[in-house]
Amino acid sequence: WRSHDKVVFLKTEIRSLYILLKMALSDEEVEKQINQMKRFIEQEAREKADEILVKAEEEFNIEKGRLIQSEKIKIDNYYDRKEKQVELQRKIQHSTLLNQARLAVLKAKDDHIKRILEESRMKLREVTKDVPHYQQLLKDLITQGLYQLLETEVVIRCRKQDYQLVKAVYASAGVLFKSGTGIDCKLSIDTEFLSTESCGGVDLFAKGGKIKLTNTLESRLELLSGQMLPDIRTTLFGANPSRHFTD
Repeated sequence: WRSHDKVVFLKTEIRSLYILLKMALSDEEVEKQINQMKRFIEQEAREKADEILVKAEEEFNIEKGRLIQSEKIKIDNYYDRKEKQVELQRKIQHSTLLNQARLAVLKAKDDHIKRILEESRMKLREVTKDVPHYQQLLKDLITQGLYQLLETEVVIRCRKQDYQLVKAVYASAGVLFKSGTGIDCKLSIDTEFLSTESCGGVDLFAKGGKIKLTNTLESRLELLSGQMLPDIRTTLFGANPSRHFTD
């Protein structure tokens, strides 16, 4: 039975019992019986109340434990995400710093190579100081240019201070070219000269200036340095461990 139904039933029984007892017992005895019944009812009520309190306490503790566990899981997940975010940021920062360091190293290497090439360019001027050697070099540069152009009329441009040297060798360069190709090339020296900043060498023009072949000392150095750049890097900085092919 529910507690309410039980109480109603007991009250009904008490009334019935009271009527019966009053008919057979004295008022004092009836009162005594009624008090006993009341104590019984109160005891039942207290036991029921205690039972309800115990059950409520158990349910409260269960719900409290569930909520605590749920919040603990949320907190753990939150800090797991934060820890992963921090680790990701650390990796990104490490990668960024590493790339910056690599770029700085590469720039330093490139700057060093540029300085070496610039020093080499400045030393090209020393080549012209050995006049016999430089005059032969001019002849070779003119001859090489003629073989590349394969034209019948070519204009030679040189430095102003090299005019007499070129004038002395360009005819013999034409003879070498004709003997090797059978082409009779008409050669002349341009009235314009190379820049005063030029270290030496010649430029060759054909087809009324439409074709230009640069064979200056600077252009030869640039060509040579481009071809030898991997070897220059290896000589200066050692072999690149990340490079698997050398050709």
